[in-house]
Amino acid sequence: MRLDFGVTRAPQRLIFGPGQRAALGHLARDLGRRALICTDERLGGLQVVNDLVADLEAHGISVEIFSETQPELPLDCIVGCVARYKDFGPDMVIGFGGGSCIDLAKLVSLLLTFPGPLSSYYGEFKVPGPLHPVIAIPTTAGTGSEATPVAVLADPERVMKVGISSPQLIPHTSICDPELTVSCPKGLTAISGADALAHAIEGFAAVSREATPNLATTRVFVGKNTLSDIYALRAIPLIYDHLETAVSQPSNIHARSAVMLGSTLAGLAFGTAGTAAAHAIQYPIGAETHTAHGLGVGVLLPFTMRFNASVAAKAYAEIAWEIGVAPTGANDASAADALIDALSTLFARIDLPRTLDKIGVTPGSLDSIASLSMNAARLVENNPRPLSPESIRSILDAAMGTSRDSEETVE
Repeated sequence: MRLDFGVTRAPQRLIFGPGQRAALGHLARDLGRRALICTDERLGGLQVVNDLVADLEAHGISVEIFSETQPELPLDCIVGCVARYKDFGPDMVIGFGGGSCIDLAKLVSLLLTFPGPLSSYYGEFKVPGPLHPVIAIPTTAGTGSEATPVAVLADPERVMKVGISSPQLIPHTSICDPELTVSCPKGLTAISGADALAHAIEGFAAVSREATPNLATTRVFVGKNTLSDIYALRAIPLIYDHLETAVSQPSNIHARSAVMLGSTLAGLAFGTAGTAAAHAIQYPIGAETHTAHGLGVGVLLPFTMRFNASVAAKAYAEIAWEIGVAPTGANDASAADALIDALSTLFARIDLPRTLDKIGVTPGSLDSIASLSMNAARLVENNPRPLSPESIRSILDAAMGTSRDSEETVE
């Protein structure tokens, strides 16, 4: 664990626990008198949304609901929501749902506060000031968006999804109620949990940068640091120990609570440390295959870890000892191997595909994917082992099952 430099950026208020959604009205009343809820069609038709609205109205807050959030969050969804509710003039925006709903709330708040186009904010530290407060209420345990300074969208003028990264995007208030995840389908629970594990593992093993006085003010993702390490090292066993139960026993509130807490802690970790190779490579894979973000990340994670093991063995060994998959006397390299094997076994038990061909990646696309992955510069630069199109291609070959060892790379 690194001890010489640490950064935490977090919501002003983060409330966790079963039933805590009932605190919404009380928490929202000091933020204004008009609230816009951003959710999706399935969630918008549930009684829980009616209950949230009633609670807000009981606290003197008028409410409008946008229930047309689309998966992967297309740009026109964001622009359309802003146009529809601009005259309503919400004082706060509430994201209720998965990562796309919460990211929509963040970006709607951005465009209600500052002029467009949204593309002028792509990248890091381009949001000029505070936004209308966002309240995040996640219904999945995976993205960590309720705790992060990042929002991701699909722009038709870009091949891959693009991100806006700024501390101003961190929700003002987050309410993490595990009861809201009970209805999450098994498949989504599995891939969301794999994504959350990747957030924590990649954050804990991220590149360690020199602790200059301007590091935290010039990079949203600063790399491995003292405070994110604490969050990550607590998140990983919570998710590793309980994800399989959450998938196989959806109503087990103890398992659901552990995975949601782990996901939120992982969000606090990667919100400053950042993610790395598995996330960078998933972006073009997701664009090609139209598969869920967490699915691609889950398939890729063991292969990117195998590639990184020569330089990240110490970090991986710490994780292996923390979750009990390697004896404390084992050397770093063997403990790292044990961790990678344990993750592969867990992912197989929750029915994640083992290789990329199973999610629609074709051999003819590998060179393009390797090249496009380099465009996710903030993630590529965060990887503990240097990445190049050639080394990414070697990871892809291994993940397709066409190479035995992803460490046979061309640097």
